[in-house]
Amino acid sequence: MTSRLDSDLLRTFVAVAETGNITRAAEQVHRTQSAVSMQIKRLEEQVGGPLFARGSRGVEITRRGDQLLSNARRIVSLMDETVAMLDAPALDGKVRIGIPEEYGQRVLSRALGAFSKRQPNVEVTVRYGFSADHFAKVRNGELDLAVIFEWQDFSEGEVLMTDPTVWVTSELHRMHEERPLPIALYGSSGWCRNFAIRSLEQRGIDYRVAYVSDTNGGLKLAVTSGLAIAPISRSNIPEECRALSHEDGFGDIDASHVVLHRNPAAKGPAVNGMATAIREAFSLNQPALS
Repeated sequence: MTSRLDSDLLRTFVAVAETGNITRAAEQVHRTQSAVSMQIKRLEEQVGGPLFARGSRGVEITRRGDQLLSNARRIVSLMDETVAMLDAPALDGKVRIGIPEEYGQRVLSRALGAFSKRQPNVEVTVRYGFSADHFAKVRNGELDLAVIFEWQDFSEGEVLMTDPTVWVTSELHRMHEERPLPIALYGSSGWCRNFAIRSLEQRGIDYRVAYVSDTNGGLKLAVTSGLAIAPISRSNIPEECRALSHEDGFGDIDASHVVLHRNPAAKGPAVNGMATAIREAFSLNQPALS
């Protein structure tokens, strides 16, 4: 094993790990598929073992790859932050943003952290919560920017990506085979009644509410621990779990868009800079939705 690792190879490795697909990773790092494959092979030679194995849905990270991934992400993030810090003009002011829990860690945590480091004079306030609350706060001026879900009445906001909600089951526990079907739901969201439960009733599936939570993390816990199936956005399916398809008797719950909304009165370079950071974070982390 070499004592030096190529940072360019690490960037490609992170792209493949996060997309699970050579083609999408190639688009993200602006290289050909063959070039990405060659880079991964070179990195595997440097670390002394395979980083990926071919799976049914693309490529799956190996145990050795998983050991490398955390440090590789930090290295790539630090390089991006350094470049951005050197290139970005100094800003000041305040930015208040609202984001759903689903994307707070996977997509936006690095973007928000990088923005704060390269723009230390900008006071950033972040709210986690439900989309309806964030939308109302943008309209009444309590938030400058908000990332929200829109399920059917699509607005004129900026669509960051399409991310349907699906019923998710644990591949280990297979709770979707039980009747009545144990389901996990959000405790204080009308969406569950209007979309999730309706999707079961339309298919004639007998169900019982086995778990109630007000967080996406709680729903994921219900699935991974084998207590229930749960409605989760396709990009946020936990490991060792899968979406229940039409072949299973389920299918998509909605066709939700992830949308960036902005208070029309929120102006200035600080708000513009944060909007750009959020936009770029989603463009670099488009999930596999098929």
